[in-house]
Amino acid sequence: MLAALLGGTTSVFAAPAQDQSRAPAMTPDCAVPENDIANPAPLPNLIAKLKKKTTIHILAIGSSSTYGTGASSSVASYPSRLRPILVKALKGVDIEITNRGVAGEMAQTTADRIIDQVALERPDLVLWQLGTNDALARVPPDEFEATVRDTVSWLKAQDIDVVLVGLQYVPRFARDPSYVAIRRVLQKIATEENVLYVRRYQAMRFIERMRANERIMSADHFHLNDLGYRCMAEHVASAVIINLFAKPVHSHE
Repeated sequence: MLAALLGGTTSVFAAPAQDQSRAPAMTPDCAVPENDIANPAPLPNLIAKLKKKTTIHILAIGSSSTYGTGASSSVASYPSRLRPILVKALKGVDIEITNRGVAGEMAQTTADRIIDQVALERPDLVLWQLGTNDALARVPPDEFEATVRDTVSWLKAQDIDVVLVGLQYVPRFARDPSYVAIRRVLQKIATEENVLYVRRYQAMRFIERMRANERIMSADHFHLNDLGYRCMAEHVASAVIINLFAKPVHSHE
């Protein structure tokens, strides 16, 4: 199953739009255009681990959207919902996901925890959900950028892939200057560091605008509800799987 992905031919990464055959199907309530899900980037360390056919360890870390604030129970959080989707898509591969979300946390505190959690968990992939609390707390964009860049670089040096899971869409903050600035910083980091970036804001906005009768927010109109977390899990899973199975462009050098 993984032969084409894990073969020894030298290749470079290509945009995943070339091959969607392995992307997990999204439920109708959560379906959004591919361009609203993620900015593509390779996951080389995860691919190497898949080649060994051993258990994949994933660390989900961040704030309330990782912890699951607003969900009816812990099993409705996005990391809990993510695992069965990945298991189904990566047949024959054992997957363990550790949820280390802390409600209200900002990027600098999470970055400090990542170092400790990596030592404890030794993950192959880190899903870092971030940005919303920093924007609302008016953390200077350059300070936020330095924190995220340093942590991404450190994770790469540890041979750990990182996926940045961006800000949620909240209509009342859509034009907030700090909210806009932090979103732009994440986009910039993802592009320049070549890391996978889940565009949660765009995906949630699409659902909000196109399916106004589908409520993905909890009663506080800020945190997600069970449907919102299901959609978040589906979007993260789609981003990861599509970028794992993107067709390579073979190098002739």
